[in-house]
Amino acid sequence: MQDSAESVEETQQLLDQYSERLPQMLDWLSQFGRDPEGGVTRLLYSDAWLEAQQALSHWMEQEGLEASFDQTGNLAGRLEGTDLSLSPAAAGSHIDTVVNGGSFDGALGVAAAALALSYLQKAYGPPKRTLIALSLCEEEGSRFPLAYWGSGSITGIRSWEADGQLADKDGITLLDAARRCGFGPDSLYRIPSMKLQSYVELHIEQGFVLEKMGQQAGVVSAIVGQHRYEIHLQGEANHAGTTPMRWRKDALAAASQMIAVTREAALLAGDPLVATVGSVSSAPGVSNVVAGSVTFTLDIRHPDDVVLQQFADELLRRFIHIADTEGIRLAAAERLRAAAVPMHGRIVRELEHICQKRGLESRMMPSGAGHDAQILSVICPTGMIFVPSRHGISHNPAEYTEPEALKGGFKILTDMLYQLGYGSVDL
Repeated sequence: MQDSAESVEETQQLLDQYSERLPQMLDWLSQFGRDPEGGVTRLLYSDAWLEAQQALSHWMEQEGLEASFDQTGNLAGRLEGTDLSLSPAAAGSHIDTVVNGGSFDGALGVAAAALALSYLQKAYGPPKRTLIALSLCEEEGSRFPLAYWGSGSITGIRSWEADGQLADKDGITLLDAARRCGFGPDSLYRIPSMKLQSYVELHIEQGFVLEKMGQQAGVVSAIVGQHRYEIHLQGEANHAGTTPMRWRKDALAAASQMIAVTREAALLAGDPLVATVGSVSSAPGVSNVVAGSVTFTLDIRHPDDVVLQQFADELLRRFIHIADTEGIRLAAAERLRAAAVPMHGRIVRELEHICQKRGLESRMMPSGAGHDAQILSVICPTGMIFVPSRHGISHNPAEYTEPEALKGGFKILTDMLYQLGYGSVDL
């Protein structure tokens, strides 16, 4: 019994040592694409992105993992299991960033997954089920007009045939940019499809709920559904001094009422529903002319598709009523409809249990942002863990998560991967 107790203490000490390495690894990754004025810019198929992926591949090999790329540039670090009849369990995220972004979004999930596999191998030897750390080649969509290229290529949602000719602002196509990095459908790398038993992603919250509630982790229940619209209002441009108020067809006045109604309706609906008007443009856009036309965006999100649809329908009905009252023509174009994606119940319950066992105060919460986990849910059960973001800031050089929170999230992920690879969790 003494030897067993000592063994448990030794593995926990080793886990503490690996958790201490996580902030250092994130700082190391941030040097690839670091902006002179702060922040990180690491766009898909850029030099900085390629250098980071190659450096990660070398790091994985040094840590005893089998590293390999696929044709799109996804990097997999593999810890081979003893039972090859079992589909692998994976964890990871992405290392591409927005322009002048932070050091934690995406990179945390990649670094934590790779470190977790290195720790598990050193502490327990080969797992029964193969474990894979994934550095997915793109999630943000910051360079090309598409998102989730890495996870989408694995699931078949994205393809070279459908997306290869999409171009960036300089006219460089996705296919040409990939080829410059040595990837593409005619490269010698393997095709991107994978058969996975599960996928778990550790991520910063990118909001301030956990920080404000004083909680150390979030277990994601679902990734929200999302509806995006472009609303166009056509009124009548006219002289600002000679057109009486009651006879105006002021498109901007109508839009302001709709924006106010959007906020009021969302506040009345309550959490977790959110609705945002993020962009407004008016024409002719001068101070002494009544606005003849306005276009604004509308983004609505909720983890329940039925609630989301009901809210959107009612809000658009209220928009139509305002337009009719003001003598304005309204056209609403739907630009995006993404269904909510629930996380797998067994994974969610196991993550909650791990938090309780480790004495970490956690909460069940939806993700208001999209993640690779929602894409990979098409092919396997998925789950997500959130750690607090300071002031809720993300996609910004000020993005930050305290080292202790990083370590807590790392231990949750590592325990989950132990259960999937060595333990009794079989989905």
